[in-house]
Amino acid sequence: MKEDNRNLLLAITLSVVVLLGWQYFYGLPQAEKQKQIAQQNQQTQSQQAPGQLATQPSGAPAAPGTVPTQPGQAPVTAAPVTATREAALAAGPRLRIDTPKIAGSLSLTGARIDDVSLKAYRETVDPKSPIIVLLSPAGGPNAYYSDFGWVAGPGASVLLPNATTVWSADSEILTSAKPVTLTWDNGQGLLFKRTIAVDDNALFSIRDEVENKGTNAVSLYPYGQVVRVGKPTTLGYYVLHEGMIGSLGEQGLQEYTYDTVDKEPGLGSATHGKAWKDVVGGFVGITDKYWAAAAIPDQGRKYEGRYSSVQTGSVRTYQADFLGEAVNVAPGASASASSRLFAGAKEVSAIDGYEKNQGIKRFELMIDWGWFYFITKPMFYVMDWVYKHVGNFGIAILVVTVLLKGLFFPLANKSYASMAKMKAVQPEMVAIRERYADDKMKQQQALMELYKTQKINPLAGCWPVLVQIPVFFALYKILFITIEMRHAPFYGWIRDLAAPDPTNLFNLFGALPFTPPAMLHLGIWPILMGVTMFVQMKMNPEPPDPVQKMMFTWMPVFFTFLLGSFPAGLVIYWSWNNLLSILQQGFIMRKHGVKIELFDNIKSMLGKKPAAAGAVTAPKPANSNKK
Repeated sequence: MKEDNRNLLLAITLSVVVLLGWQYFYGLPQAEKQKQIAQQNQQTQSQQAPGQLATQPSGAPAAPGTVPTQPGQAPVTAAPVTATREAALAAGPRLRIDTPKIAGSLSLTGARIDDVSLKAYRETVDPKSPIIVLLSPAGGPNAYYSDFGWVAGPGASVLLPNATTVWSADSEILTSAKPVTLTWDNGQGLLFKRTIAVDDNALFSIRDEVENKGTNAVSLYPYGQVVRVGKPTTLGYYVLHEGMIGSLGEQGLQEYTYDTVDKEPGLGSATHGKAWKDVVGGFVGITDKYWAAAAIPDQGRKYEGRYSSVQTGSVRTYQADFLGEAVNVAPGASASASSRLFAGAKEVSAIDGYEKNQGIKRFELMIDWGWFYFITKPMFYVMDWVYKHVGNFGIAILVVTVLLKGLFFPLANKSYASMAKMKAVQPEMVAIRERYADDKMKQQQALMELYKTQKINPLAGCWPVLVQIPVFFALYKILFITIEMRHAPFYGWIRDLAAPDPTNLFNLFGALPFTPPAMLHLGIWPILMGVTMFVQMKMNPEPPDPVQKMMFTWMPVFFTFLLGSFPAGLVIYWSWNNLLSILQQGFIMRKHGVKIELFDNIKSMLGKKPAAAGAVTAPKPANSNKK
């Protein structure tokens, strides 16, 4: 009995540590934190466009963010501040973008891709809520954009297209079936062409060409960048990365938060950041929880990748960019450079498809699969496969839980069988303790001999919980970071499996017109989870120690409140897993002739004397378990 209760106590302690640790690292409940961010993002901010982002050492080409002074042209200054996004969009000529997944436009002034909205995603579960806006133009609030082009070699004086250049287009619309070509002549012998194509999802292909009609050779460096003006409001969870992200060749995954970039040593006189030289393959970009923008260089050529930030007035600007190898263009010759831009939702199939089909090195790392990557991603693929057959991610969670139960069935059976055997030999264990009450060493030796003879593992009760912990983490990660789970409904009142159960006991599930505080959020599914946990615990004999008994009695209540703020999908999983465990444990206990103590324990709680109080096994006397 004592060892059995010790195992159960250890299992519960492990679970509490996991859940409390999760709450600590994740801070506020997810729904509450996202609500705060939504409220903050609704506040319009007047922000300046970025100026010069970096100063390079002497002898190096100008950085992508730098706007060099050209003959006959004044340095480009910050764009005028405008009050609304709409006003910024209307400030110059534009070319419309329309694909099955995204809508927006690119600015012909500067040839920037700076207006992208995601058709398939809305701000809330309300189908009438606004669609998600990803990229926005400079001069408006929350500017976030990408551009590509050329910078001149050391000491060169070449008029190149920049943020004020107005390009000519051969079409009025860019679609997945119809690329566009932009052209600009610098009037000094160089003709620039930029062909932009986009696929059905959110990947832009950019091909920059330059034709040298002059008499002097030129050396140019291709670049691409993603720029974000102002530090966005982030969720701030420990296990979710938001900020600069990239896979830089042999350097591997490089994740920097906005605050980390701000603290990095300066790349220039006023610029902070980090740079990696001689990189081949990968990408650089900026990621949010569900969406991202990434500049992708030619995967076969060397480049320098950088993250940087600079303070301009009261606004800080963040930039992820690459600078490619020099391209030499002789008189009468042409040269080109290819790159790509991803600007969209981080859908698993799309991200993995780009890595496989487009050869983008480790592009899958755009999605933050976490420490249990080797469990999380395969579990998602199984869940997604089930979803495609049943049409509901909630049902997919239930099916995957059954599959996991089947996978670990032999281990769980051995654990429950060992626990049942331990209950069956409780009289012998009590006798050994009484026989060797004054000799702990002989007592332990006799107990170990009993375990060996009866083939009992005293720690067997911990294995089901230990196995469940990584599964718990993996499922939480799936619910937390995959966009496929965002706003995924179940049935009834659960409209978003990635958000907490919206019902609440403390306002009588919506009958009372007030919203209880977050700490008192207790929905129907957490209550069902608490009930299943209570039943599972009460199937075992009551612990003899009063403190343990009280702790075990209140533990389901504690867990019920603790999981009240967790995603509904995770609580549904836990409840269903508990129910399956109850059925499995009950079957095994009956198979081994061990009495199920559920009803006796409930009667004892209600102050009624059980019919056969304290029975351990069916053939044993009812008094064998008395204190």
